[in-house]
Amino acid sequence: MKKLLRQLKRPEIFSLAIASLFAIIILLQWLNPPIFATQPRKRADILEQVWKTVNDNFYDPQLNGVDWKAMRKKYKPLATRTQSSEEFATVINRMLSELQTSHTHFYTQNEQKYYQLLGIFQPRNQNLQKQLKRFLGTEKIEYAGIGIFTKKINDKTFISGILAGTPAAGSDLKVGDRVISVDGKPYESIKSFAGKVGKKVKLLVQRTPSIDSQQEINVTPKMFDPSKMFLDVQKASRETIERNGKKIAYVHIWSYADTKYQEQLEEDLLYGRFRNADGLVLDLRDGWGGAAPKYLHIFTGKSPNITFIGRDRKPVNNNSQWKKPVVLLVNEGSRSGKEILAFGFKQHKIGPIVGSKTSGAVVGGSPFIMKDGSVLYLAVADVLINNKYRLEGNGVKPDISVPFSLEYSQGVDPQKQRAVEVAFKAVMGNGD
Repeated sequence: MKKLLRQLKRPEIFSLAIASLFAIIILLQWLNPPIFATQPRKRADILEQVWKTVNDNFYDPQLNGVDWKAMRKKYKPLATRTQSSEEFATVINRMLSELQTSHTHFYTQNEQKYYQLLGIFQPRNQNLQKQLKRFLGTEKIEYAGIGIFTKKINDKTFISGILAGTPAAGSDLKVGDRVISVDGKPYESIKSFAGKVGKKVKLLVQRTPSIDSQQEINVTPKMFDPSKMFLDVQKASRETIERNGKKIAYVHIWSYADTKYQEQLEEDLLYGRFRNADGLVLDLRDGWGGAAPKYLHIFTGKSPNITFIGRDRKPVNNNSQWKKPVVLLVNEGSRSGKEILAFGFKQHKIGPIVGSKTSGAVVGGSPFIMKDGSVLYLAVADVLINNKYRLEGNGVKPDISVPFSLEYSQGVDPQKQRAVEVAFKAVMGNGD
């Protein structure tokens, strides 16, 4: 030790030690930059990128009459003062909300919808795949979770949807449960389950307004690939409800943003498990839109029936239409292309619509990757139905309105119950 101290007294050794110390400090600052020095600049840069992307790509060049330059001035200082990515995203979304347009939202990697949205667009966008690999380390988009959707009501988190066939569906969790915590920490859709795949997590939920109804439920998270997940849960949601010798088919389509969902529905109705059903309840509540108007052809009979006659001269009908009763189930979470289907359902008088008014979110959206890997989902095209009807901001009203109070509903689904009742009345010849 004494020898080392004597060496440090030598000027050249002392200078080298000081230089090395400064080098280490600089390296540590580069690897772990101080929030007060770099984060405000970084967030200002992202806000500027969001602002410019909107300015250059929003479907209305007049930006819905909003003074967009004034919005940048208003929200930039707020954004630079935020202390977390969640706070920053909140400020950005407040700025975007000034446009009063759907399909316009800022998502971070801390949200399930970030991965779900990218999973929808990635298969048909090679450039998006390349960009994502830079931030995710892989072109594969996936996240850890248990299979629930949640909704904030008065700063409380409630389970608004449970995907069939997922860990949550196999547990005692129910729609309407208030989520208090996950493993003793506040619920976060991504962080609560990250790194816990295959391991049990403990959710503390509350079943009624009374604190005495709190209980702990164990669930084991799994990895979800959103490009495959929604088809899997659509299949898992299928059920046949029997009553008085009649059968009602039920299926929940959470995402309609690919033809594979419609192809599966048609396969089930015409040739598969529902071919002998007497009626159908088609549930389009919540999730994602993307449906094409042509999906109604199976109900409207726009395509011809074809009969094949072989050597034995026996005719075989290739039925491409569903001519039995069908009930459409919608709510305020039914959006975009699903709303166009609901509009067409009414226009062609296919069957009754049950539930609550749709969200009125019908414009064309596209994702833009920001320089930090976050996603700006932006309305890039307006949408008119039959060249005159605009559903954006209006939505579609159901024929039979059924209120649904989510909080502490304990898994009871009055909208689905009513839709099934209406379907049974229709197949028995005394429709509602």
